Amino acid sequence: MSPLSRSQRPTVIVKAVGPPDRGSAPVIFLVAVAAFIIVFLTLLVPLMLGGAQSCTGPGRQPAASANAQNGIPGNYLALYQQAGARYGIDWNVLAGIGKVETGHGSSNLPGVHSGENFAGAGGPMQFLAATWKSFAVDGNGDGRKNRYDPADAIPTAANYLKHNGAPDRTKTAIYMYNHSWNYVNLVLSWATRYGAGKVQIAQADTPSCLPGGGPIPGGIVGKIISFAMAQRGKPYVFGASGPGAWDCSSLVQGAYRSAGITLPRTTFQQWPLGIRVPNGSEQPGDLVFFNSGPGSAPNNPGHVGLVIGGGQMVVARCTTCVPAITTQSYKDHSNLQGFTRPLLRFTNSDGTSHVN
Repeated sequence: MSPLSRSQRPTVIVKAVGPPDRGSAPVIFLVAVAAFIIVFLTLLVPLMLGGAQSCTGPGRQPAASANAQNGIPGNYLALYQQAGARYGIDWNVLAGIGKVETGHGSSNLPGVHSGENFAGAGGPMQFLAATWKSFAVDGNGDGRKNRYDPADAIPTAANYLKHNGAPDRTKTAIYMYNHSWNYVNLVLSWATRYGAGKVQIAQADTPSCLPGGGPIPGGIVGKIISFAMAQRGKPYVFGASGPGAWDCSSLVQGAYRSAGITLPRTTFQQWPLGIRVPNGSEQPGDLVFFNSGPGSAPNNPGHVGLVIGGGQMVVARCTTCVPAITTQSYKDHSNLQGFTRPLLRFTNSDGTSHVN
């Protein structure tokens, strides 16, 4: 076994909603009459959803090489394979992480079997307490989520990788587990040894699946969501407009621009653009706004995210947030201001698009 790096540790979700984007005065638009809105809401849905893509994980799971059968404890090998099949992730990637982190639980360093190491990580897959709280899985169905039990820790690792884009963006997901490309390469080298035959690691530019496993919609909404999700893991920089970094409103602007739609630059300008949508009636592609940060006020929100469905949004959160750009729930935030549907400004009365 190779020596273990004491610096390996997963990332922590530390903040829900980041600072606002400050901008110029809101752009003034005429308010559509209620009947007009109802017609548009009815006719736009088929256009926005289009034909859904199929959402599948990797096809056949890799067979275990002799290296895997001889080098991975039997109970760990079974757990890796079960979690891989359940979450649609190559099991040998999970095994690569387990090897690099703790030698499949064989290490006696602090934090592996009890307590925490110097960085606060614990268990065979080395989770920080905050990350564990957010993503923990009761893998063995005993009613407990124990980060020192591989039956819970291994599927939790799979759940975390799935959240960060695997299998479409496996390299990015591993990087989000530990922000080091050397770590990514080391994990993949072990994954290659453990998988019999050539191991294919997906790293698509455009994801095909939502975090919960469902397909990304087709059509205009699909283009918008796919672009935003492909930015996960990039840094938040106030005032940045991509492609290497974004703030909350530029991420939304860039996502819409990928579908040929031009939105204003700042959150304060974006809020009055779209047609207001009642809470609970939001759809993928809508914008969700928060009364958050300096300059923000009721009916003048300073933070924005992109709705992707299931109560989830893609959002550029803040400079110190890890990950800075990610998917997360918007439903539990007390400062949620409301939703708008900008696409209603870019469709004809019969529901067809006049986007350039």
